[in-house]
Amino acid sequence: MGKHEKIQTAVLSGRSDANIAFADLLSLLDGLGFMLRVKGDHHILTKEGVAEIINLQPIGRMAKPYQVKQVRGILTKYHLGINNDE
Repeated sequence: MGKHEKIQTAVLSGRSDANIAFADLLSLLDGLGFMLRVKGDHHILTKEGVAEIINLQPIGRMAKPYQVKQVRGILTKYHLGINNDE
């Protein structure tokens, strides 16, 4: 199991939202083809075919739990994943 698959499993499980490293979450989304734009500490991610815009901000080196939940919702809604991406 690769690094992105481990991160994806942790995000989709919903059991450790407060323990997802911000850099790992960005790496997962980059691996899924999201485009990143940074304004200050706001990391804005978009992807063609995904209507929602993901806006992430770190809390220290960790991702905010509610934002991990939002990412999980988008991944499940659009059936995005390392193994089943386009």
